[in-house]
Amino acid sequence: MASALPPEKLAELKQIIHNQLVQANIQTQIKDVLAGSFNQQRAGHDRTEISEGDIMEDLKRKGVVEEILQRLRYESPIIAARTKPSIHKNLDEELIQAELKNKVAVDPTRRYIFIQILGGKAFIDHLNAPKYPGVSGDSTRPCATFTLHLLFRGQRFRSRPVQVACEPDLSEGFLLELHTHFAGEGGRMADTETMLSICDPIHLILTRTDPDGTISLVGTDSLEWRKVLSTPQGSHKVSIELMGVGAESKIPAGILEAKLEVVPRENRVSLTKEVVDVQCQLERRRSAEKERLFLVYAKQWWREYLQIREEHQTRTVKIFAQDETGLNRPVCSFVKPLRAGRLLHTPRQAARFVSTLGYERAPTVGSGGNVEQWRSSHAFFALGKGDHEDHSNLLCSLLLGFGLDAYVCVGSKNRGGAYTWVVTRYSEGATVIFWDAVTGHRYIHRMVAPDDPPAVKQPVTNHPYKSIGCIYNHEAFYANSQPSDIVETCNFNLANSSQWKPMSFEAVKSVCAQSSSFPPVAPLLSPTLDPALVSSQMETELRMLVAEHRLDLELSTCWDDHLCYILSPALAAYESERASGGEPPASGNEEFQEAVRRAVPDGHTFKGFPIQFLHRNARRAFATCLKNQVCSEILGCRGDSVRLAVRVQVFVFPEDAVATWVMFACKYKSVL
Repeated sequence: MASALPPEKLAELKQIIHNQLVQANIQTQIKDVLAGSFNQQRAGHDRTEISEGDIMEDLKRKGVVEEILQRLRYESPIIAARTKPSIHKNLDEELIQAELKNKVAVDPTRRYIFIQILGGKAFIDHLNAPKYPGVSGDSTRPCATFTLHLLFRGQRFRSRPVQVACEPDLSEGFLLELHTHFAGEGGRMADTETMLSICDPIHLILTRTDPDGTISLVGTDSLEWRKVLSTPQGSHKVSIELMGVGAESKIPAGILEAKLEVVPRENRVSLTKEVVDVQCQLERRRSAEKERLFLVYAKQWWREYLQIREEHQTRTVKIFAQDETGLNRPVCSFVKPLRAGRLLHTPRQAARFVSTLGYERAPTVGSGGNVEQWRSSHAFFALGKGDHEDHSNLLCSLLLGFGLDAYVCVGSKNRGGAYTWVVTRYSEGATVIFWDAVTGHRYIHRMVAPDDPPAVKQPVTNHPYKSIGCIYNHEAFYANSQPSDIVETCNFNLANSSQWKPMSFEAVKSVCAQSSSFPPVAPLLSPTLDPALVSSQMETELRMLVAEHRLDLELSTCWDDHLCYILSPALAAYESERASGGEPPASGNEEFQEAVRRAVPDGHTFKGFPIQFLHRNARRAFATCLKNQVCSEILGCRGDSVRLAVRVQVFVFPEDAVATWVMFACKYKSVL
């Protein structure tokens, strides 16, 4: 088949194969095999030359050839679209048909959109980015990188990182299935009319990762892909203008050159450009009209709410919020039921996962204070961090997916000002649980009756929340119209309209339905990290840092491997406590204490210091530990028979979010 390809297509195919080999780190494996062969030759004092056949036999024996063949096979996009960073394919029609015959390519009964990113330009904010030799193995210094994220109809993709530049070398291909099983469209192939009716855009986000691991949003865009339906050749080149985020949402961040193709092509005559444009205009007008009517209704509803009590003017009733693109959206549109499949098994595990995502206020320019910016779930996942509103919206979506009656609460904390958290109601509000999405803690709401006589004992509250102004989810919005907005006295009987003023369910549904113009909640991606491997790597790095630190103090370092190992149950117990919402673990602590007693001889002292991080950067973690007095004393321990220990356990969650537990310990014989 290769001989029938034109020279330019053959060169393109070679480039794709080369990219696959680089991505799989095959070149390094080949170098290792060659080095091993030459070392064996020198060791045996064999002066005969190593032939190409000998090298091929070594590569086959080590499994490298088999891995190359596996890498060059096309994976089923129906499965891989939700689990793989990206699918790199040259979808020339001749190659597609050949792969279909071999039954290793795309599903022949489905239709796809192939978007090929050809490169970037005009990223002028990154004009002076330092230029290093490469991004990964060939680079001697770390450099900042760009990563492109795509979301389309429940399918998420992520590109390989490329070096930051004014004209970044973004060259990727993504295969997007038009009809997905999750959309309930069965297995039929989409025809032209069906494709025209699919109004979901391709949501693109570009992020920048700095050498220290800091991730920031660069630009975003919602690409209208249906223009490709009006091209006779079935492909369409487009310049995608990525707009900035936050305060720079009206300023272009850069341009991506892309090519869109329908796979396989529709044999019928393509639609005219006028038909596609009219369809898109009608959909935009319909969405704009729904949003206008909701705004009119919300203004009238707000006037009615203010007439109930004068103090309602000061309550935190949040109806609209601005996302990362600068678009004002109803807060209900940020929440949708999200089912995690087999990635998360319980609501408490979901709360723990959300708490492992980083907490960060939206960045600002100048000293004007914090700027409110609610991020879409796709941007939240791409960054791996967000504000308390982002955490609460995601946790509420996950709890709704588990079938709970969940709402996001907007109010304030006892210390810290405005805040959001999640509430779940059981038995129509008879039992109320608060979920802190940032910390993962759970609190039972015990209502205080302020009108009871002083002799009546009131329940003690243990949550940090002070006031509550409103609650919402994807179907409902309620404003607190009780005499007081203090959380302790709040009754969560939502059926009582004298205590909670509801918005019209039809009005909320009109702007939060699946067909609305706002981006949907992005699905979760499976973790790609190996917990045992990353734990071992970070532990090795920490050992080196401890040895260097003690060398600066003119102290020797002697490790106790057995003591290191028996620290593991303690770290597992700490994680179990966090995963249970702050409740102490049922068991495990007794075994750890007994193991320590047996490992520490009489007359010796044991000290330990556990700490949790939400990253895997050993140097950052070590610098933080040195700021703690207890940990600093352990690392600088002096005495007779000093033995040190360190244990790292990385717990991996979807989106490669991590909870990293580190414990430093020492045992020594005191010298008086």
